[in-house]
Amino acid sequence: MPPIRVALVGLSSSAKVTWAADAHLPYLLSHRGKQHYQLVALLNSSTQAAEAAKKTFALPEDVKAYGDPSTLAEDPDIDLVVVCTRVDVHFSVAESSLKAGKAVYIEWPVTQDLASTVNLAELVHEPRNSIIGLQGRVAPITLRLKDILAANTIGKVLSSQVRAFGNLLQRDALPESLEYFADRKVGGHPINIHYGHMIDYVHEVLGGWEESHTKMQIQRPNLKLLGADGSVNRAVKTDVPDLISVHGTLNTEKGVTVPGATLAASFRLGQSFKGEPGFVWYIAGETGELRVTAPGPYLMSGDSYDGPISIQHHDYATDEVRDLGWDWPEWQKELGLRARSVAEVYERYAQWVEGGMGSVVEGREWPSVADGVALMKEFDEIYKEFDRV
Repeated sequence: MPPIRVALVGLSSSAKVTWAADAHLPYLLSHRGKQHYQLVALLNSSTQAAEAAKKTFALPEDVKAYGDPSTLAEDPDIDLVVVCTRVDVHFSVAESSLKAGKAVYIEWPVTQDLASTVNLAELVHEPRNSIIGLQGRVAPITLRLKDILAANTIGKVLSSQVRAFGNLLQRDALPESLEYFADRKVGGHPINIHYGHMIDYVHEVLGGWEESHTKMQIQRPNLKLLGADGSVNRAVKTDVPDLISVHGTLNTEKGVTVPGATLAASFRLGQSFKGEPGFVWYIAGETGELRVTAPGPYLMSGDSYDGPISIQHHDYATDEVRDLGWDWPEWQKELGLRARSVAEVYERYAQWVEGGMGSVVEGREWPSVADGVALMKEFDEIYKEFDRV
C-alpha cells in the first residue's frame, strides 16, 4: 500500500514552540515512520517561510512549500494535514482541507472554543478519519495503569485524587513570546493545555464525569513578561485562571470503578512545594491503592520525563508497597521523548488506514475529533461555571 501523504503545518525554525519539530517530525522521518507515511508538504505563514523550514530541517527538495491553506487543500497528493499551529488558527488552517475531504491531525486544544470545534467536527466526512493530539491516552504509563486495574490488582476503584503543577512555566511570569497564554480567547494556555492533557488521560483510565463541580481562580492577575535573556520587559494583565479544582463522581463506563466513585483533580500554575513531585495521582481501590508520581503534568512526553515516573502499589492485605514498573517499547526509545507517544498515535491510525478503514481493532483506538469535541464540551462547562461567579 502506498504511504499516507502528509502535510505538516507549523514546522518552523523561528516557531515560538517547537512541537512540530520535536514531536512529529522525528517519527515521520524515522525508518519506521516512512513505512507508513511520506512527508510531502509544509504549510507556513508564507511560501518563503515554508522553504526556509525545508532548509533548516534538511528536508528533500521535492517537499512542497505552501503559504496558503486553501492552496494546500487543492493538492490531490496530500492525504493527511497535521496542524501544529497556535490554537486560534487551527480552524482556519484545517477548514479548507476538511472541505476537500482530507484527513486532519489537530493538536490539542482542537480550536479556541467549543463553537468553532463543533463547526470543524461537522466538516469531517468520516469521524474516525481524524486525529486529535491527546496522545496521553496511548502513553505506555497510561496503558500500564489500565492493565493493572483490569487485572483487579486493587479491586474496584473507590476514589481517586490527582494533583499537578504547571512547572514548565513560572508561577508569576511568561516568556514574552508566549504572551498570548494570558489571553483566554486564544485558547492555548496552561489550563487548557496542561490540565486538559492531564484530565484526558485520567478519564481514559478511570472514566468520565457522572457529575462534577469546578472552582477556578486567577491568583496572579498580572504577569511579568520575560525577554529571551530572562529580564523583565513589562507586565501583562491575564484573564486566564491559574488554578483549577474539580470534584465529582465518575461514571462506570470503564468498568473499573464502583458506582459513585469520586475524583478530585487539581492543577496549579507554577512549581510545586520544593522537593515534592510536580504530579501525584492516587487511585484507591477495595484491596489496595496505587500512587503515580512524576516530575510534572505530562506523562506522555519529555516535558515530564526529566526525572523518575513511578507506579507504586500498596497492598492492604500485606501492608507492603512495591513498584509495579513500566517502560517505553523498544521502538519508541529510538525517538526523542516528545515524539514517542505521538508516534504511537500515528501507528494506530496507519494500521486502520492500511487495514481498509473498516472497524478499529479493539485496543488500538486513537483520539479522534469526537474525543476532542467531548473534552471541549467539558471545558465549555467549566468556563461557564467560572464566568457565573
